[in-house]
Amino acid sequence: MVPRRRPIQERSKRRFDTLLSASRALLVDVGFESFTCEAAAARAGVPIGTLYQFFANKYVIVCELDRQDLVAVQAELTSFGEEVPSLDWPRLLEKFIDHLAGLWLTDPSRRAVWLAVQATPATRATAAIHERALAHQVTEVLAPLTPHAREDRRTLIAEVLVHAVYSMLNFSVQDSQDHADAVRELKRMMTAYLISTERAAGTG
Repeated sequence: MVPRRRPIQERSKRRFDTLLSASRALLVDVGFESFTCEAAAARAGVPIGTLYQFFANKYVIVCELDRQDLVAVQAELTSFGEEVPSLDWPRLLEKFIDHLAGLWLTDPSRRAVWLAVQATPATRATAAIHERALAHQVTEVLAPLTPHAREDRRTLIAEVLVHAVYSMLNFSVQDSQDHADAVRELKRMMTAYLISTERAAGTG
């Protein structure tokens, strides 16, 4: 579930990015079931043949959009990781979650993409690969907080954190959900979980 090719030349890069931007907007407007490659190409203003040079089908497109979102979160996590270790890490965690929550609240495409990659076993498997890549980065951030934890234990903690945060952020922007309340509960959950993990690592 990856693009047929990633462009190198500037002109091709612009077309590639235009197709992804148009696809993201189309996904928000019509949902994944009504999303078609033809409609994405039309919205991007390029021939359908140009789209197929990069993407075999709509499933590859949504997986690439999910990868884009992953890269953006990884960049935010890098900034957070530079401030850890810190005795004030609960405040830093709240700040980080607030920032991510703001991204989800102001960009409805994040939830649209997340829902789209749940559509098939292949897209879910690709999304899981992306989650594991983020979890690997979280594992490195956790290392100063859990210096005595086994590597496999730290990896599991990171995977739980990533899955829980993604699920709760997408839950927080459902139509009937109070976003602020959901984010508040997410912060309570994550802080309590990490405090418990830190204590367990210290005694284990």
